[in-house]
Amino acid sequence: MSLRLYDTAARAVRDFTPLRAGQASVYVCGLTVQGPPHVGHVRAALVFDVLRSWLERGHDLDVTLVRNVTDIDDKILARAADAGVPWWAWAYTNELACTRAYDVLGVRPPTYEPRATGHVPDMVELVERLVERGHAYAVDGDVYFDVRSFPEYGALTRQRLEDLEPAADTDTDERKRDPRDFALWKAHKPGEPDTAAWPTPWGRGRPGWHLECSAMAERYLGPDFDVHGGGLDLRFPHHENEQAQSRAAGDGFARYWLHNGWVTLGGEKMSKSLGNTALVDEVVRRVRPVELRYYLVAPHYRSTIEFTDTALAEAGAAYRRVEAFVQRAAERVGAEHPAGLPEAFRAALDDDLGTPAAVAVVHDTVRVGNTALADGDDTATAAALGAVRAMLAVLGLDPLDPRWAGGGGDRLAEVTDGLVRLALDQRQAARARKDYAAADALRDQLTALGVQVEDTPQGPRWELTR
Repeated sequence: MSLRLYDTAARAVRDFTPLRAGQASVYVCGLTVQGPPHVGHVRAALVFDVLRSWLERGHDLDVTLVRNVTDIDDKILARAADAGVPWWAWAYTNELACTRAYDVLGVRPPTYEPRATGHVPDMVELVERLVERGHAYAVDGDVYFDVRSFPEYGALTRQRLEDLEPAADTDTDERKRDPRDFALWKAHKPGEPDTAAWPTPWGRGRPGWHLECSAMAERYLGPDFDVHGGGLDLRFPHHENEQAQSRAAGDGFARYWLHNGWVTLGGEKMSKSLGNTALVDEVVRRVRPVELRYYLVAPHYRSTIEFTDTALAEAGAAYRRVEAFVQRAAERVGAEHPAGLPEAFRAALDDDLGTPAAVAVVHDTVRVGNTALADGDDTATAAALGAVRAMLAVLGLDPLDPRWAGGGGDRLAEVTDGLVRLALDQRQAARARKDYAAADALRDQLTALGVQVEDTPQGPRWELTR
């Protein structure tokens, strides 16, 4: 196995050796469904979609990918109350919005997508193990993790306990053994919906955020698994607490930790609390989803992406150059030309999922293919097309994939193509009768609509320019 990945815990790039031969197990923190997703939210899903694809296509591994849904927490309860709707209805509405965002950007469904509310018995069992081992204690229906009982606490983020700030739930600090202890289980509070509480040995209540992922990861991947991933902002306290409670309970937990960088807007992390969001549903109304995917996949996963219309437009133009070659070449030599992945592309993705270098190989191959097209070299054109499509398949960006063809569904693509062909037929008829003014006017009208027309020996062809 030549794949190397940056492990946050080790602060170094490490050789990736799966726990079980021929298999890879990956857990990714999904979204807390307190609201509809913005572009920053979906970046992690895209990053691990590409990692999954590379493990499968590049290394022939059978991948089990788990991405959870956090459908119960303080913010969900608060926002549902403000909206005057049941918390579970609020959560499910936003869960559907997240699924819609994943789907529109071509993110494959995970192997399993568990909801937190569906795994309360697993969580209660995990808390009981921690209490029995002396790593957790109950106070008035709340259960806290005792950070001082676990000497490794802080290992993931390399922080000393004495340097850490107290946990967020400061209203109960006086009942904690240490102010940095964090909640595993939260007692039901007056005013909270009765439906947002479950019976436990400590009384009715609901899980703490950190507990959820540990329980669900163990349920679907076992006590030890390969990769745990998520956004950079989750390293502390969420992932630090996950690791501590799982290992204190006796599990080995994750062997590699991968964290993707932020998407920023105006120099700040994209965040609902700051109001600087770009909702996926809104962005894909002004840019094709495949171009948004390209924009988010092409940079290195650990880099920060500054979200601007200019950068988005540049990414769209770059993708359209690739798309134009694929379409022209497929028209010339046919779409199917199975090919292996170029070694430079393999080396790029094996080097900590280096998508910038991998995308550069795609564009280099496109340039070779365009030269072959211009020279009328069908053999070289077919070779380039096969290689480009093989690489784009790994990245989830193949223009001939049914999910992208037409940009809006097969029926819409069929209608759009028919309307443009009708205009092109009218243009051809105008040229045939030497009415060049009418022909030019038709072409100008198509250009204004974002349709670029190219006259070829095989007749006119068109493509979208925006």
